[in-house]
Amino acid sequence: MSIPGETPNPYGPPQPPQPPLPSQQNPQPQPPSGSYGQPPQPPPHAPAYAQPTMPGVQVGGGYGAYAAPAPMPPGGGGNGGGGGGGKSWLWALGGAVAASAVWAGVVFATGGFGGEPKADLAGYGYTSDLCSSTDLKAIEDAGYEQKNSSGSTNPRHSSTRDPALDSMTCQIDFEPSDASSGDYSSAWLSTTAGLHRESDPEPEFEAQYRQYEDQKTSSYTYRVSEVDGLGDEAYVVTQQSTSSGTGAYVILGVREGWTTYQSTWSEYVSSSSSDDAMSSSEATEMLEKSARATLAKLKE
Repeated sequence: MSIPGETPNPYGPPQPPQPPLPSQQNPQPQPPSGSYGQPPQPPPHAPAYAQPTMPGVQVGGGYGAYAAPAPMPPGGGGNGGGGGGGKSWLWALGGAVAASAVWAGVVFATGGFGGEPKADLAGYGYTSDLCSSTDLKAIEDAGYEQKNSSGSTNPRHSSTRDPALDSMTCQIDFEPSDASSGDYSSAWLSTTAGLHRESDPEPEFEAQYRQYEDQKTSSYTYRVSEVDGLGDEAYVVTQQSTSSGTGAYVILGVREGWTTYQSTWSEYVSSSSSDDAMSSSEATEMLEKSARATLAKLKE
């Protein structure tokens, strides 16, 4: 027999079961194993709207090139009959990544993601005196010289710098080198150049010259032709006139990148010297030679 509070003698006779302590008479129910953290379950007869719902899961992983790949079909990665499906999934994923890279490159190049397209001036620079860069050799070879008139400035130039557009102009008066005092003949060469820094002039460039085809009267019409091998695109406008006392009137427009250039030749001759006047085709060839040399100087 053991005394209460002492350790039972392991070699003694068996002891009768002791009554449970008060704190052990009503044990608290414990949650089943593995249910920790689970939401409480509704009673068996709870209405349908009280049933817990699973969070929404988007099937297919989203949209577009950035969507997560669809799950691989069963057996797709093994050596069984599903091996072909796994390879197809890898090819599809690789194609999506490549398409995403191409798309992102196009967006960046065209000013996407909040950027602005960069002006392509094709190497041309600004000059405050376009007349000093205008090549006159082709005009002098055609038999013209700059006119010297008292009280007038020849040549005349102007220029303006602006964050959106740099503009340059030049105006030069000419006369035939062999003109006599009794003949009245005068010609003008007008050149302009623009460095477009905020907008690409390409979409509207051709239309600016094609519109001359709709300008016609009973005494003159215009013909517009494309010039090959000059800038990214070039057009020449020639006036076809039936009036006497007029010479050639030709406009040459050139665009290279976001840089534009135009030269205009206008001549007036008296009736007595009309046979010696320059033809439209001769004036066109002269302007093309002058433009090529002038544009080369503007790139220096």
